[in-house]
Amino acid sequence: MTGADPGLFGPESVTWQLHSDPVMWIAGVRALYLQALHPRAVRGVMQNSDFRRDAWGRLMRTAGFVGTTTYGTTEAAERAGARVRKIHRMLTATDPDTGERYGLDEPALLMWVHCAEIDSYLHVARRSGLPLTDAEADRYIAEHHQSARLVGLDPDAAPANRAELAAYFETVRPDLAAGPEAREVDDFLLRPPTHPLLVPAREVLWRRVAHLAYASLPPYAHELYGRPAPAPAAVTRQLRLAGLLLRRVPARVRWQLPPKHILRAMARLGPGARPAPYKLGR
Repeated sequence: MTGADPGLFGPESVTWQLHSDPVMWIAGVRALYLQALHPRAVRGVMQNSDFRRDAWGRLMRTAGFVGTTTYGTTEAAERAGARVRKIHRMLTATDPDTGERYGLDEPALLMWVHCAEIDSYLHVARRSGLPLTDAEADRYIAEHHQSARLVGLDPDAAPANRAELAAYFETVRPDLAAGPEAREVDDFLLRPPTHPLLVPAREVLWRRVAHLAYASLPPYAHELYGRPAPAPAAVTRQLRLAGLLLRRVPARVRWQLPPKHILRAMARLGPGARPAPYKLGR
């Protein structure tokens, strides 16, 4: 609709199309696996949240933040960012080996979380068959200078393309390790607590998502966790099959799930704002 606020990204962005894809749930679990390999970052999560008992709530809050900043109004996105920055300023963690106390708003920690998320969203989307060119992948990374700013980073310090993102991971790799907290996250993601009646569903559905998310990690992550992944070609086939099946669920059905970010954006901006893979490359 004329004059309506498109938000921070808008319907013409790569982010608008990519974040509507249902494989983002697999990508989100991959991001958790990757983020857990930074000892200082994962320690901050484990010492300051009820991750073990409220992991689903944490996942939904993260999804809500991504949905709001992608499809919400500029005001809503800025409010969400302000909340995140306020929380990070208040929280600290302690290194059990040195006794050092540090803030969760350290730029290095925020950058790790940011890059692990962006890399996971982009990697899983492309590998599962979303038609994204190299130029569009670079655009996606550059667009997320906005999300870097929202969480308290200097946006100019965040990677702006695939080459810079790859260089960042090469730089940070010596700091990564699968410590006790990472092992705890790994164990939780494979066997999240659930009602006894839901255990069969967990084994059939959730474990497949978790295994596929783990399998899609980079080789160095597999080495750190010490658990092998299937051959890359097999993982790609599985991701493409998952993408094919998930994308067959009608978008209008998927978007009915609360809090309906995409439907609200379309109501605000008109039907032309509907995200769709075919709009990539236009």
